[in-house]
Amino acid sequence: MPQTSIGAQMYTVREFAKTPADIAKSLKKLKQIGYDAVQVSGTGPIEPAELRKMLDGEGMACAATHRGFDPMRDAPAQVLEEHQIIGCKHTAIGGLPQPYRKSAETYRQFAKEASAVARKLKDGGLTWSYHNHSFELERFGGGPAALEILYGESDPQVFNGEIDTYWIVHGGGDPAAWIRRMKGRIPLVHFKDMAVHEGKPIMSPVGAGNLNWPEILKACKEAGVEWYLVEQDTCLGDPFDALKESLDNLKSWGLK
Repeated sequence: MPQTSIGAQMYTVREFAKTPADIAKSLKKLKQIGYDAVQVSGTGPIEPAELRKMLDGEGMACAATHRGFDPMRDAPAQVLEEHQIIGCKHTAIGGLPQPYRKSAETYRQFAKEASAVARKLKDGGLTWSYHNHSFELERFGGGPAALEILYGESDPQVFNGEIDTYWIVHGGGDPAAWIRRMKGRIPLVHFKDMAVHEGKPIMSPVGAGNLNWPEILKACKEAGVEWYLVEQDTCLGDPFDALKESLDNLKSWGLK
């Protein structure tokens, strides 16, 4: 199995991964593009054993997954078993459940509750991370940003970050600074760029936008990031082409 620090976030190609047959085709295409690993997210239902067989058949690894918070909280043993089957040691929550998005107090509540859930998963050999969007950079009553509350009031031994570079910039933040802030507790980073199209910010392939990638890559190295996961929620063209352009640019910068 080739070693790599780069993976494709399958949420990018979710429209092409709705059935097991679709997932198999998409994995094959991602392998042909040059990816040796994926983050499983946004796909249609598939049995873990079947997914593992597909991954092994393509010589690919599952770098991480996204899972809903409810099954993590209510059925941690099942979540652990699924990840053991597919050979994956990282999971993340794709977004904060709506009930917790109300105030600084509800963010603190989530930090505490999620830490307890993450502890159970870590005890079973699975790391837990939080994936941000831009709404977590809201400040309540002049206080710290909600994302600061989440990371500052959670258990740093188990509550990790999956910083999304695009969404940090979208919220007015500096992704390199946030990555450095999470040093030692950020196994995963979402790489996506921000460009301007018709006067509005859009997601673009890595290297095709305006983010400061030399500084972001430097920060990732300093913080000990394990997986650089390429994602583009929306694409102007073919999402597979976008993933290829991102990978080609990353490789041209010396990443493997």
